[in-house]
Amino acid sequence: MGHFSGRVALVSGAGKGAGRAIAEALAASGAFVAANDVSPVNLDVVVAAIQAGGGQARAFVEDVAKKVAVQAMINQVTDAWGRLDILVNCANVEPRYPLLELDEWDWHRTLGVNLTGAFLLMQSAGRVMREAGSGVIVNVAPIAGRAGMPDRSAYVASKVGLVGLTRQAATELAPHGIRVYGVVTGLPELASGHEAHDDIATAVLSLSRGDAAAGQIINIT
Repeated sequence: MGHFSGRVALVSGAGKGAGRAIAEALAASGAFVAANDVSPVNLDVVVAAIQAGGGQARAFVEDVAKKVAVQAMINQVTDAWGRLDILVNCANVEPRYPLLELDEWDWHRTLGVNLTGAFLLMQSAGRVMREAGSGVIVNVAPIAGRAGMPDRSAYVASKVGLVGLTRQAATELAPHGIRVYGVVTGLPELASGHEAHDDIATAVLSLSRGDAAAGQIINIT
């Protein structure tokens, strides 16, 4: 039995990259994983791999930038498992255009998924966690290799904004027993935690236990 046995974790952006690694790590540690992405193409592969390895996971195909879709997904997760203990915001949109060439739609879409989507999930999941009296939220903001590049302005703006939202949410949600954390790469100046981790998934698992002081931002070098 893993550390997260019996607990339910929702991971956005679970179809690939860090989101997939986090979903698989949580499932391997015993969690029931609600794996979310906007497309079923990669997501179905992730869920099948988790199930083939003896873990428990379900796919939830929704656009996290849309409030109605987010609320419906939270309802589906709680209907399926009766609870929601962990939320990991890892959904990413990353257009690659210079600032002077960036289309307004791409700007809004990036902030819509990377920042507004995290807000909507935190709000809807947070209400479920408040009712339960406990919960953990981890926001992931990988910026290493992007900051300073000539074609990542929308992405970097959204992820730095997510760090600010994380700190504010940690203060607001702590009285409800909800611990909010952040995991970043390439932002040591914004980090507040001193734990050493080899990768994002390992850091998320550590923080998901809820043992660290609320509001910690862990930077992965």
